[in-house]
Amino acid sequence: MHTRLAVRFWQLGIEMRPFLAQPWIYPIYASLGAGVGYYLQGVEEGQMRYLRETRDRLLEKRRRRAEKGLNGNVGTEYQREQEGLFASPKAVVESG
Repeated sequence: MHTRLAVRFWQLGIEMRPFLAQPWIYPIYASLGAGVGYYLQGVEEGQMRYLRETRDRLLEKRRRRAEKGLNGNVGTEYQREQEGLFASPKAVVESG
């Protein structure tokens, strides 16, 4: 289904014909696209907030464990050498 639709748009583009029959439909589709984009931006912000909160909880848990002297698993070798969301905190790696 998607392939046929893409081929039809390609064909109309080559013919330099408008995709939609009435010009007043374009603002409606533009506003629908903007609405979907706004919604997806909110979804992305929510996911990033969840990831930040999870990362902060894990880092706090690792810090408390390091203070108690229970270093245990401080991540893989790759995580010890990297920066970012899944990296091991430097304080835990250096003391462990």
